[in-house]
Amino acid sequence: MPLLLTVGSGVGYRLARDWAGFSRDQVHWLMVLHEGEWLGPELEPVLVLLNGLGLLWMLITGATMLVQQWKRPFGTPSREQGEAKG
Repeated sequence: MPLLLTVGSGVGYRLARDWAGFSRDQVHWLMVLHEGEWLGPELEPVLVLLNGLGLLWMLITGATMLVQQWKRPFGTPSREQGEAKG
């Protein structure tokens, strides 16, 4: 959820500013969501930590899947593909 909130509010802010022509003041509420200011000074770092951990988790699992794909010989079906045929 923290990553979804950060991505959604960040993209929404840029699109609203650049494409829709809204002023900074009109879409400041999106930046408040994006930066976690709505949580207050005590919990704002928690959002940053959760975003960082979530991003690291996605990078690690994605890299692991990529390495597994590289290790498999070219043209060899994965286990899921083999089970579906059998």
